[in-house]
Amino acid sequence: MKKIMMIAAMMVATVAAKAQFEPGTFSLQPKIGSTLSKVSNMPKANMEDVTLDKSLYAGFVIGGEAEYQLTKMFSVAAGVNYAMQGCQWEDAEIKVDSKKLSFEDTKFELGYINLPIVANAYLFKGFAVKAGVQFGFLVSAKFKMTEKLDGTKVSTDTDIKDNCNKVDISIPVGVSYQVPTIPIYIDGRVNIGLSDIVKKEYMGANDKNCKNQVFQLTVGYKFAL
Repeated sequence: MKKIMMIAAMMVATVAAKAQFEPGTFSLQPKIGSTLSKVSNMPKANMEDVTLDKSLYAGFVIGGEAEYQLTKMFSVAAGVNYAMQGCQWEDAEIKVDSKKLSFEDTKFELGYINLPIVANAYLFKGFAVKAGVQFGFLVSAKFKMTEKLDGTKVSTDTDIKDNCNKVDISIPVGVSYQVPTIPIYIDGRVNIGLSDIVKKEYMGANDKNCKNQVFQLTVGYKFAL
């Protein structure tokens, strides 16, 4: 058992040593995580005689990045990921002819293939601040809602891709940290949308400049090429 533990410790130390990336080297970071998002200036959803207030939408992200270490302090990274984001509305309930009518799980779901390009500044070992630009390409857009009348549920799932713009440009800003003993990479960033994501006539958006605002937290494995 002691021998096995010693071998395991040596393997971890070797991996950790390789994880200290030197200038002129490349690394890959497959990653997975979650998103919390909203759409700025998105109109409230009006259903029957009730107005639904907005709330955050919880989604996921999966993908990876390739990083090139320019110096010990600076690097650049480019990646690709698939992210589910959008916005959501709070549940609400009204009375219709003495019956309860509720609106639940009202969501505006957007699926994007994102191409982030970021510059990293390593302030100390393993910890970096980052900023860059991200190009998103819309692959799906749906409006979902469940109406429930005295226990009877009717779910709506409407494709609204034609009502949305196909390209989203945003500014990713965040921090990352590599765990010292193992090449586990934790990355948190905010993607600040610059593009209008819905066409002006959709849901009364008009000239309100509806933009994606996304917080993204991922965990990945970083290894040298």
